[in-house]
This record gives sequence, structure tokens and C-alpha cells, in this order.
Amino acid sequence: MNTKAPRKKSWAEPFKIKMVELIKMTSYEDRFKAIREAGYNTFLLRSKDVYIDLLTDSGTSAMSDRQWSGLMMGDEAYAGSRNFYHLRDTVEEYYSYKYTVPAHQGRGAEHILSQLLIKEGDRVPGNMYFTTTRLHQELAGGVFVDVIIDEAHDPANEHPFKGNVDFNKLDALVNEIGAKRIPYVCIATAVNMAGGQPISLENLRKLRQWCDEHKITIVHDMTRVAENAYFIKDREPGCADMSIAEIVYEICSLTDIATMSAKKDAMVNIGGFLAMNDKDLYDRACNMVVVYEGLHTYGGMAGRDMEALAIGITESVDYDHIRARVGQVLYLGDRLIEAGVPIVRPVGGHAVFLDARNILSHIPQEQFPAQALAAAIYTQSGVRSMERGAVSAGRNKETGENYMPKLELVRLTIPRRVYTQAHMDVTAEGVIEVYENTDKVKGLRFTYEPEVLRFFQGRFEEVE
Repeated sequence: MNTKAPRKKSWAEPFKIKMVELIKMTSYEDRFKAIREAGYNTFLLRSKDVYIDLLTDSGTSAMSDRQWSGLMMGDEAYAGSRNFYHLRDTVEEYYSYKYTVPAHQGRGAEHILSQLLIKEGDRVPGNMYFTTTRLHQELAGGVFVDVIIDEAHDPANEHPFKGNVDFNKLDALVNEIGAKRIPYVCIATAVNMAGGQPISLENLRKLRQWCDEHKITIVHDMTRVAENAYFIKDREPGCADMSIAEIVYEICSLTDIATMSAKKDAMVNIGGFLAMNDKDLYDRACNMVVVYEGLHTYGGMAGRDMEALAIGITESVDYDHIRARVGQVLYLGDRLIEAGVPIVRPVGGHAVFLDARNILSHIPQEQFPAQALAAAIYTQSGVRSMERGAVSAGRNKETGENYMPKLELVRLTIPRRVYTQAHMDVTAEGVIEVYENTDKVKGLRFTYEPEVLRFFQGRFEEVE
């Protein structure tokens, strides 16, 4: 008898389905009408008109049976909920941070942190901007400075850690303004705007040393830290034998403060936190959370949601889970690569990013090709995606001119534990069909432009 274990040729989702939500495909005519009524903005579509919803992975994942049971254990006391202490202890156990301030979601934590640490005229370096993060920095009087490596701005570059920091850029900033004008360096793991690209442990360790030498704090945007840890385990020399939990803990221990939108990695529908190791900063943050969010032991979250979040943290670092989660994204990316569709490479951890500038080369960036491509994909297939290009980048508040980022992307974001591989096949087929008929896609111009975060509510019309 041959007792040798069989070689695994494929993987399957590490869960089975207990409950389903019915979805329905609409007609092309209905989708054409819906996108026009939404001003060609996929954020303004009604969910009932969407077949496969890849707008975001924020708050859209499926919770586990353990998380649902945790909802039944909610202690809804206004002060001192036992769920807060469970969450606090879980954050310290898995993420290393001693003090936790709950918030309703990540941007609540960003607001409090920016108001506490940034002074007028400060420069805040980071490994590429994120929309809400940069806005909160600007509202506090700061100016974002991009210090990510140049490879991150090239969709075709295959660098395995495009989230890495360029230390020449950091040195140049210190030489220009001095270290005292830099309140912190903001580091995102699995950098969203770069295509879900990871930062390496080697680069982060070097950053820790650099910041210690210059007496500068490191703030960690840890929204997708488990996905980053998976890529470290898979790609970084010397890390293959580390567990996801060990890598996550080391990433966090190399930083001082963290903002967390728990609606991603931790797989809850709402929630987040600000975490740190500085007791004085914690006390100041508690004072602010009472003003803007809620009491320091709930911070805008219900007790039941804090319980589900604590459970979700433990599930997020399970290797089988994160391998299947990232694996589904890689599957979709590989299908599009095989069809010749230009995407950001290597494929990131939470989404496939389409290179809209390349796909719609006949549309100038001033006419927002990524916005136009997202609208076309929905109209063709019922798949909702989102723009990550010039619309998301916004305007320079001093000159009024549009920022024109090198990356003009459409994001196909995969919720965790929600869709099957068949849904990914349908998505790929819809994108490929649009790619083969790009001459039918027209540029767009604003008909309504909000003052801030215009990608959420802006409206457009086609440019004839």
C-alpha cells in the first residue's frame, strides 16, 4: 500500500456555505439606464441593480458562524463593555499594540490621529497616498509626500514588494525641511492605491532603524496587514517557515501607532480602531474619541460588533483562510493576463487593478478613462468596480488643478468568503468583452463635483 500523501494540485475554499443571498442578473437596457441615472459613477448605483459587486472589500465580507455567534454575546453597556476588553486584549496578542481606542471605522481613527499629531505646514511622508488618509492629513494642516519606490508607479513592473519605501526620498525630505517638521512616516501594508502591493520585512526593519535615528514615529495603516504577511511568507527570503500570525505580529511591532479599518482583514461589516504603545498619546486620543466618536470603551461601535471584530482578527491570520482569500484574487488576475488584458502586476492581495490608461489609450486622462472603464464594465456585465485614478486623486487645493497620477486604474475588489470561482469567471468574461470593444467607450466630464472625496458622489456625462 502506498502511504505517500497525494500532491495537492489545486486549492478550495476552506469553508462550506450555510446561507445564501439571491442575486439576479439585469438586462443590458436596465444597466444602461441605471448607469446614466447614476451619472456614470458606480458608487451611485443601487445594489439591487448590481449582479456581482466588486466595488470594495470594506464591510462586504461574509462573517463566520463564530462571528455571528459573537454577536449574540454583545454587552451593550454604555461604559466598560466586556467586549471592549476582549478586543483590547486580542489587539495586543495579535498586533502587539498595548492601547486600543475603538472607532466606527478606519477614517474615524485617521481623523483623531491627524488632529493629535499634525501641525500646520508639517510634511507627512508615506508609501503612496490613500484618499481619506491624505484628506485628514490636509485638514489638519499637513502635506502628504510620496516616498514609495518608483516601481510602484509602473503597472507592468514585476517588483515583488512595490510597497517598499525609497530611503533616498526620505533623506531628501529631511534635508529639505528637517526631521522636526515630520510628525510621522505613514506606512500602509498591502498598499491599496499601488494595486494591493506589499512592503517587505527587510524594508520595514530598515525603516524602523531610520526612524529611530531621526526620532520620527511610524504610523501603520494596517487595514490589510494579513494579506501583506501572506506575500512576505510567499516571496521574501527567510520567511517561508514563519506563520502568518508571526509575520503580522512582527510587522506591527516594528511600528508605533496603527489605524485600522476592521471592515477588511478582520471581516466585520463595521468598525475599526486606533492602537498605540504610548500611554500619553492614548490618554489624549481617549479625550478626542469622546468628542467625535463615543466613549473610549466603544468609540462608535456596538458591543456585539467589537466581539465579532475580536473573533475576526483571530480568523484573519489563519493560513488556509488567507491563502484562499489571496488565491481567488490571483485566479481572476491570471485569467485576465491570459486574455491579454493590461493589469497591475504582480497581482495584489485584495483586488485586480485594470490599467485603464493602457486599455482606453484613445481617452486622455483629463477625460477620466478609469471612471469611463468602470461604467462600461458595469453596463456590459453587471459587475460593479470602482475608479482609482485622476478622479480619486482629486485637485490641488492651492492651484485647483486635477492631480494626474501615473496610475489610472479600475479596481475589481474581491470581498472575503462571498463569491465563488464561477463568479470570477463571469467577471473575467465581462472585462474581456469590454477590452475587445474599447472603441465604444467614451471619455467623461464632471456635471457635479463635490469639494472633497469627489469619487464618492461626483456625477459625469459622456464627452461626444
